Amino acid sequence: MSPLSASAEGRIFAVVGPSGAGKDTLMEAARAARPEIHLVRRVVTRAAATGEDHRPVTEDTFRQLRADGAFSLSWSAHGLSYGIPREATERAGRGEVVLFNGSRAMLEAAAAAFPGLRVLHVTAREEVLRERLTARGRESNAQIEGRLARADLPLPQGLDVTTIDNSGALEASVAQLLAALDLKETTP
Repeated sequence: MSPLSASAEGRIFAVVGPSGAGKDTLMEAARAARPEIHLVRRVVTRAAATGEDHRPVTEDTFRQLRADGAFSLSWSAHGLSYGIPREATERAGRGEVVLFNGSRAMLEAAAAAFPGLRVLHVTAREEVLRERLTARGRESNAQIEGRLARADLPLPQGLDVTTIDNSGALEASVAQLLAALDLKETTP
Protein backbone atom coordinates (compact mmCIF):
# COMPACT_ATOMS: atom_id res chain seq x y z
CA MET A 1 0.00 0.00 0.00
CA SER A 2 1.36 3.39 -0.92
CA PRO A 3 0.89 6.44 1.30
CA LEU A 4 -1.68 9.04 0.33
CA SER A 5 -0.45 11.76 -1.95
CA ALA A 6 -0.01 15.22 -0.47
CA SER A 7 -3.06 16.39 -2.45
CA ALA A 8 -5.21 13.82 -0.62
CA GLU A 9 -4.21 14.82 2.92
CA GLY A 10 -6.76 15.99 5.41
CA ARG A 11 -9.95 15.83 3.40
CA ILE A 12 -13.46 15.07 4.57
CA PHE A 13 -16.02 13.57 2.21
CA ALA A 14 -19.76 13.37 2.84
CA VAL A 15 -21.18 10.30 1.11
CA VAL A 16 -24.84 11.03 0.39
CA GLY A 17 -27.64 9.74 -1.77
CA PRO A 18 -31.01 8.08 -1.61
CA SER A 19 -31.75 5.19 0.72
CA GLY A 20 -30.74 1.96 -0.98
CA ALA A 21 -28.06 3.50 -3.18
CA GLY A 22 -25.45 1.35 -1.42
CA LYS A 23 -23.48 4.06 0.36
CA ASP A 24 -22.29 1.88 3.25
CA THR A 25 -21.45 -1.05 0.97
CA LEU A 26 -19.49 1.22 -1.34
CA MET A 27 -17.62 2.87 1.53
CA GLU A 28 -16.65 -0.50 3.04
CA ALA A 29 -15.44 -1.77 -0.34
CA ALA A 30 -13.35 1.38 -0.83
CA ARG A 31 -11.75 0.92 2.57
CA ALA A 32 -11.03 -2.72 1.74
CA ALA A 33 -9.16 -1.50 -1.35
CA ARG A 34 -7.44 1.34 0.55
CA PRO A 35 -7.27 0.61 4.31
CA GLU A 36 -5.88 4.06 5.10
CA ILE A 37 -9.31 5.59 4.38
CA HIS A 38 -11.11 6.32 7.65
CA LEU A 39 -14.84 5.55 7.73
CA VAL A 40 -16.66 7.48 10.44
CA ARG A 41 -18.91 5.39 12.66
CA ARG A 42 -22.03 7.53 13.02
CA VAL A 43 -24.08 7.75 16.20
CA VAL A 44 -27.75 7.04 15.38
CA THR A 45 -30.90 6.76 17.46
CA ARG A 46 -31.77 3.41 15.86
CA ALA A 47 -31.09 -0.16 16.89
CA ALA A 48 -28.21 -1.91 15.16
CA ALA A 49 -29.12 -2.76 11.56
CA THR A 50 -27.67 -5.13 9.00
CA GLY A 51 -25.49 -3.37 6.45
CA GLU A 52 -24.84 -0.24 8.52
CA ASP A 53 -22.06 0.10 11.08
CA HIS A 54 -23.26 2.73 13.51
CA ARG A 55 -23.28 3.30 17.25
CA PRO A 56 -26.91 2.86 18.35
CA VAL A 57 -28.05 5.13 21.21
CA THR A 58 -31.30 6.30 22.76
CA GLU A 59 -32.65 9.81 22.14
CA ASP A 60 -31.71 10.76 25.72
CA THR A 61 -28.14 9.57 25.26
CA PHE A 62 -27.93 11.37 21.91
CA ARG A 63 -29.10 14.65 23.45
CA GLN A 64 -26.51 14.28 26.22
CA LEU A 65 -23.71 13.55 23.75
CA ARG A 66 -24.69 16.61 21.71
CA ALA A 67 -24.82 18.77 24.86
CA ASP A 68 -21.37 17.48 25.83
CA GLY A 69 -19.93 18.56 22.45
CA ALA A 70 -19.26 15.00 21.26
CA PHE A 71 -20.26 15.76 17.65
CA SER A 72 -18.71 17.83 14.90
CA LEU A 73 -22.12 17.68 13.22
CA SER A 74 -25.59 16.40 14.12
CA TRP A 75 -28.95 16.39 12.31
CA SER A 76 -32.34 14.69 12.17
CA ALA A 77 -33.85 12.75 9.26
CA HIS A 78 -36.51 10.05 8.88
CA GLY A 79 -37.47 10.46 12.54
CA LEU A 80 -33.94 9.64 13.74
CA SER A 81 -31.02 11.68 15.08
CA TYR A 82 -27.56 11.31 13.57
CA GLY A 83 -24.19 12.50 14.83
CA ILE A 84 -20.71 12.65 13.33
CA PRO A 85 -18.23 12.30 16.23
CA ARG A 86 -15.50 14.92 16.71
CA GLU A 87 -13.01 12.23 15.74
CA ALA A 88 -13.76 13.02 12.07
CA THR A 89 -12.40 16.54 12.42
CA GLU A 90 -9.44 15.34 14.46
CA ARG A 91 -8.47 12.69 11.90
CA ALA A 92 -8.71 15.13 8.99
CA GLY A 93 -6.56 17.51 11.02
CA ARG A 94 -3.93 14.76 11.22
CA GLY A 95 -3.93 14.45 7.42
CA GLU A 96 -6.29 11.49 6.98
CA VAL A 97 -8.92 11.00 4.29
CA VAL A 98 -12.24 10.73 6.11
CA LEU A 99 -15.60 9.53 4.74
CA PHE A 100 -18.94 9.73 6.50
CA ASN A 101 -22.40 8.62 5.47
CA GLY A 102 -24.50 11.77 5.52
CA SER A 103 -27.84 13.11 4.44
CA ARG A 104 -28.51 15.38 1.50
CA ALA A 105 -30.61 17.59 3.78
CA MET A 106 -27.65 18.36 6.06
CA LEU A 107 -25.08 19.25 3.43
CA GLU A 108 -25.13 23.00 4.03
CA ALA A 109 -24.54 22.44 7.75
CA ALA A 110 -21.83 19.90 6.91
CA ALA A 111 -20.07 22.38 4.63
CA ALA A 112 -20.08 24.90 7.48
CA ALA A 113 -18.79 22.32 9.98
CA PHE A 114 -16.11 20.94 7.65
CA PRO A 115 -14.39 23.63 5.54
CA GLY A 116 -13.32 22.13 2.21
CA LEU A 117 -15.96 19.39 2.39
CA ARG A 118 -16.34 17.36 -0.77
CA VAL A 119 -19.51 15.43 -1.57
CA LEU A 120 -19.76 11.98 -3.10
CA HIS A 121 -23.35 11.67 -4.36
CA VAL A 122 -24.12 7.96 -4.73
CA THR A 123 -27.12 7.17 -6.93
CA ALA A 124 -28.79 4.14 -8.44
CA ARG A 125 -31.67 3.52 -10.84
CA GLU A 126 -35.15 3.42 -9.24
CA GLU A 127 -35.64 -0.31 -9.78
CA VAL A 128 -32.29 -1.00 -8.09
CA LEU A 129 -33.21 1.23 -5.14
CA ARG A 130 -36.60 -0.51 -4.74
CA GLU A 131 -34.99 -3.96 -4.84
CA ARG A 132 -32.34 -3.04 -2.26
CA LEU A 133 -34.81 -1.33 0.09
CA THR A 134 -37.14 -4.33 -0.06
CA ALA A 135 -34.28 -6.77 0.54
CA ARG A 136 -33.01 -5.00 3.67
CA GLY A 137 -36.42 -5.35 5.31
CA ARG A 138 -36.25 -2.22 7.51
CA GLU A 139 -39.13 -0.27 5.95
CA SER A 140 -42.76 -0.91 5.13
CA ASN A 141 -43.94 -0.68 1.51
CA ALA A 142 -45.30 2.82 2.23
CA GLN A 143 -41.94 3.89 3.70
CA ILE A 144 -40.11 2.46 0.67
CA GLU A 145 -42.35 4.43 -1.69
CA GLY A 146 -41.72 7.57 0.37
CA ARG A 147 -37.97 7.06 0.16
CA LEU A 148 -38.19 6.47 -3.60
CA ALA A 149 -40.20 9.69 -3.98
CA ARG A 150 -37.28 11.56 -2.34
CA ALA A 151 -34.58 9.79 -4.38
CA ASP A 152 -34.04 12.71 -6.75
CA LEU A 153 -33.82 15.52 -4.20
CA PRO A 154 -31.51 18.25 -5.50
CA LEU A 155 -28.25 19.01 -3.72
CA PRO A 156 -27.47 22.51 -2.46
CA GLN A 157 -25.63 24.76 -4.91
CA GLY A 158 -21.96 25.63 -4.53
CA LEU A 159 -20.65 22.30 -3.25
CA ASP A 160 -17.83 20.21 -4.73
CA VAL A 161 -19.89 17.17 -5.84
CA THR A 162 -18.90 13.97 -7.62
CA THR A 163 -21.79 11.70 -8.66
CA ILE A 164 -21.27 7.93 -8.62
CA ASP A 165 -23.88 5.64 -10.21
CA ASN A 166 -23.91 2.50 -8.06
CA SER A 167 -26.53 0.62 -10.10
CA GLY A 168 -24.11 -1.90 -11.56
CA ALA A 169 -20.97 -3.76 -10.56
CA LEU A 170 -19.58 -2.74 -7.18
CA GLU A 171 -16.02 -2.81 -8.54
CA ALA A 172 -16.85 -0.08 -11.08
CA SER A 173 -18.42 2.09 -8.38
CA VAL A 174 -15.41 1.60 -6.07
CA ALA A 175 -13.09 2.68 -8.89
CA GLN A 176 -15.19 5.85 -9.35
CA LEU A 177 -15.08 6.57 -5.61
CA LEU A 178 -11.32 6.07 -5.37
CA ALA A 179 -10.82 8.30 -8.40
CA ALA A 180 -12.90 11.01 -6.68
CA LEU A 181 -10.63 10.65 -3.63
CA ASP A 182 -7.62 10.91 -5.94
CA LEU A 183 -6.65 7.38 -4.85
CA LYS A 184 -6.03 4.37 -7.01
CA GLU A 185 -6.82 0.78 -6.14
CA THR A 186 -3.80 -1.18 -4.98
CA THR A 187 -3.19 -4.71 -6.10
CA PRO A 188 -2.24 -7.27 -3.46
